[in-house]
Amino acid sequence: MARKKAVVAMSGGVDSSTALALLVEQGYECVGVSMQLWDYSRKDDVLGATAGSCCTLDDIHDARRVADKLGVPFYVVNVEEAFSKEVVDYFISSYTSGSTPNPCIKCNQILKFEVLLRKAIGLEADYLVTGHYARIEKSAWGYRLLKGVDPSKDQSYFLFTMTQRQLQRVRFPLGGLTKTEVREHARRLGLRTSEKAESQEICFVEEPSYAEFLSTRVPNAPGDIVDTNGKFLGGHRGLFNYTIGQRKGLNLSGGPFYVLDIDVPKNRVVVGGIEDLFSKGLIANDVNWIDPEAEEQAKEGLSGVEAKIRYRHAGATCVVTSNDDGTIRIEFSEPQKSITPGQAVVIYRNDGVLGGGWITGAIK
Repeated sequence: MARKKAVVAMSGGVDSSTALALLVEQGYECVGVSMQLWDYSRKDDVLGATAGSCCTLDDIHDARRVADKLGVPFYVVNVEEAFSKEVVDYFISSYTSGSTPNPCIKCNQILKFEVLLRKAIGLEADYLVTGHYARIEKSAWGYRLLKGVDPSKDQSYFLFTMTQRQLQRVRFPLGGLTKTEVREHARRLGLRTSEKAESQEICFVEEPSYAEFLSTRVPNAPGDIVDTNGKFLGGHRGLFNYTIGQRKGLNLSGGPFYVLDIDVPKNRVVVGGIEDLFSKGLIANDVNWIDPEAEEQAKEGLSGVEAKIRYRHAGATCVVTSNDDGTIRIEFSEPQKSITPGQAVVIYRNDGVLGGGWITGAIK
């Protein structure tokens, strides 16, 4: 029987390196692939030659060395144009419109599971493999996306946009492992990335903060900070410096105050007390359903589920209802804090991802 062939997306970190090594050990025919996100030869480029803390030139060198050690062919795929348009431009335009983006989800959606998956199919691979901490399981109706077994590393939230076609061709070999076990495998296999620190920052932001990155790319018009009645409390330094729930950096007397709304048309930041941060629900658009049974149930009201409104959110029980315009309405059993336009809301039943969408606003 011919060996299964896998294209492994390699970021140069311990996770993707271990994913490749485990598949080689299991007898797969493997090809390692890294994405070139920008022109590394241009240090004065918009993004910079050493931008961020992942997917740098050093990371690509680490990925190549791991592939060489394992005797696996390795290629670099140039995705500069797609990355700039689909991730960086999206990040900037989100702040311009007063929302808070999640570029990691967009990177997964467009670059990994569209661009790289097409490359994998072009190389006649059976699977595209990544180092995500999530699981895929065959079911009676198709493929289910499940949380990773390590709750501290689960990345299923970032994968809610995946389709059945993609789930059929993608594998997550780390989904059943903890981070500790992954590092143990990396040490056992002698991988140079076994002790490599994890990247935390947004990969294309070279500046000390995302606000400094945005300051030269987004209109920076000072404006007013007002309370919920429109009363002037102070001035802001540009809307992109603020996000829902923020308390620090407002420089207001009295309070404490929290950011409740980014009012782009009036160029103002609305603040209030902590009690004003809580909302009973939300509306989301660009909805993707992974589970067709849940999609059908949502037409009448999907209950017995939980939704996460940000990556580190614990999840809250809710009822999900589909609207005629393609959006969904989510009402929580208990009010939730800091529901933020631009962030993803992901719906779960136990460990399974049912679907999700992008938050457009809170329901008070």
